Amino acid sequence: MTTLKPELQPFTDSNNALEDGAELKRRMAQDGYLFFKNLVSQERVWETRREIVGLLQSAGWLKEGREPMDVISAPGANYVEPAPAYMQVYNELIKGEAFNRLALEPRLIQMLDTLFGEQTLAHSRNIARIIFPQNTLYTTPSHQDYIHIQGTMDTYTAWMPLGDCPKELGSLVVLQGSHRAGVLPVEAAYGAGGLGIDTESLPYQWVGSDFECGDVVVFHSLTVHKALPNLAEEQIRLSVDFRYQPLSHPIDHSSLLPHHNKVAWEEIYAKWKSDDAKYYWSDLPIRYAGHDPKVLEVRASALQTKKETATP
Repeated sequence: MTTLKPELQPFTDSNNALEDGAELKRRMAQDGYLFFKNLVSQERVWETRREIVGLLQSAGWLKEGREPMDVISAPGANYVEPAPAYMQVYNELIKGEAFNRLALEPRLIQMLDTLFGEQTLAHSRNIARIIFPQNTLYTTPSHQDYIHIQGTMDTYTAWMPLGDCPKELGSLVVLQGSHRAGVLPVEAAYGAGGLGIDTESLPYQWVGSDFECGDVVVFHSLTVHKALPNLAEEQIRLSVDFRYQPLSHPIDHSSLLPHHNKVAWEEIYAKWKSDDAKYYWSDLPIRYAGHDPKVLEVRASALQTKKETATP
């Protein structure tokens, strides 16, 4: 995998186009991403952070004597997906009401409605990342989301940290304009998703910025992106990935299942305080699409190669 080039350029702020659907479409078509300052309620972000921090504290992953909301890693704690210890905590995390409600944040949905020019369908397969410091081998590699999502290519991911996230903490960066290259070849890689793309020969520019609480970057399913390594001495990076598409487009059924599909919706919803966001997609006129066999074949081949040759 290629490393970050020194000429990283900052994101372009699109807050000045929030109510201009034509301009949002133009920028997305040109750059493959949209970046917004303070788009999502900081209170909602902080509520989600607090919910997850409680789980990490109960699991003994946080350093005693430090403020839990600072998310300082306990000595020796270093867990990665899909290790059993990680998944035990993660399967509790995805039950969180604040976590799941954050994906339906009104200002984010309103922006997407404006971008799409129609009603937004929020995927319910919400994803969180718990990234321990100094674990660079498992940094999320350069990749495209489409190979994992399927359905319509016009699916968009919203990435946001759960709090301030300078680049040194492992923020997300985007290969500007790379969505225009189509579906790119993949290879086995460490980090989330297990698949990466060699970007060395691609004629595009890496862009990224420090994030403050409430900032969001939204990008196309073919836009190449990756995480920077978490170089903090002790701090864990918490972030979320939520996905969206125009309601009229087809969706793969797996995008409406819980992440990893190890916990049933009934179990996820069991302790929620309100019912209005449960099964929010069930009454929508959804069109389903199957997996692309060629993409499945490429993905399976790369993952098999990883199993046969990987030495962590």
